[in-house]
Amino acid sequence: MTNSNYKLTKKDFNQINRRSLFLFQLGWNYERMQNTSYLYLILPQLQKIYGDDKEGLKKSMKTETQFFNTSNFFNTIITGTDLAIQEKEGAKGLETVAGLKVGLMGSFAAIGDSIFAALLPAIFGAIAANMATVGNPTGVLLWVAVNIGVMYFRWSQLGFAYKEGANLVTRMQSKLSALTDAATLLGVFMVGALVATMINIKIGTVFHLGDLSVVLQDKLDMILPKLVPACIVGLIYWMLGKKNMTATRAIFIVLFVSIALSAVGFIVKG
Repeated sequence: MTNSNYKLTKKDFNQINRRSLFLFQLGWNYERMQNTSYLYLILPQLQKIYGDDKEGLKKSMKTETQFFNTSNFFNTIITGTDLAIQEKEGAKGLETVAGLKVGLMGSFAAIGDSIFAALLPAIFGAIAANMATVGNPTGVLLWVAVNIGVMYFRWSQLGFAYKEGANLVTRMQSKLSALTDAATLLGVFMVGALVATMINIKIGTVFHLGDLSVVLQDKLDMILPKLVPACIVGLIYWMLGKKNMTATRAIFIVLFVSIALSAVGFIVKG
């Protein structure tokens, strides 16, 4: 018989959050990715919810170990909603849980990784690094503060999702879409700004026409300032789009080509 009277407590949420923050990826595998990690997060709570209903617990565990892969920064929103459904409906709600996980994991993967794994590190990491290059220790404090804020967000979302239950999906759909659009626009803007400020390369070639010297970089700046950094970034993106190209290979190619071009004086530090 399902122990339907059990209600999750703050202690349960803390246990899930600790496992999510520090242990979530330990069970990652190539076949079903985060499935065993997901079950590990909530197994103690499932045992409390189902109580003596061993068959119901087995069905739940089987459902929770299906293929699952989403952003580490949004996974507990799915977890909280999942637990709210099972706490209320038991094994009868497993079909809803399975559909919920399949429907949300892709969307949250795109949103979470874009914002928290790409956008925030690119923006605040670059700002912190730029401060560090001029000896300003505030950059370290900024980077630490951002990461503490991200961890707080990950910690607080579980209880919110649990309280909202299945209604969370429909209520947040328009907000999530707007947030994604805003983050994408901000990301494009910041990447362009970072390219101009962080890639300091200039063309060192100077043409001599009699007594006249023509600096190639000055002519390029008349066309478009920071054109060379923009072209370099575009070239690297093109390289990474190739089938057999990896980030490591691209790094070494850029390193060796930069050394060679710098040795012959074609490029210089800006």
